Amino acid sequence: MGMSNAEALARRERQVMDILYRVGEATAQEVMDQMPDPPTYSAVRALLATMIEKTLVSFRKDSRRYVYRPAVPEKKAKRSALKQLLSTFFEGKPENLVAALLDPKDQQLSTDEIEKIRSLINTEN
Repeated sequence: MGMSNAEALARRERQVMDILYRVGEATAQEVMDQMPDPPTYSAVRALLATMIEKTLVSFRKDSRRYVYRPAVPEKKAKRSALKQLLSTFFEGKPENLVAALLDPKDQQLSTDEIEKIRSLINTEN
């Protein structure tokens, strides 16, 4: 699957992926039960069918039920979402993202959080 599909996830698709990554696999009813302000059961089934077409989700048949699971590894989906975030809001530059995180006007990071970031940067070099 080209990650361009995952880069353009709609809000409900992101919710479904979050649920499936968290639980591993679930029926349409189980997905619906965990969604905030859930749509109708039919809408959840239609959403899952669309996500199967986009190869974001796969399924297996368990008796009369369909059980859905992510078709994209979580790490790959996270990288794709991060690339989309960088491209949309930070001119594709990771340094712009880090600068925004460190800008005291935008967000106050604790000393511990800053130290963790420094540690990660030092580990990468």
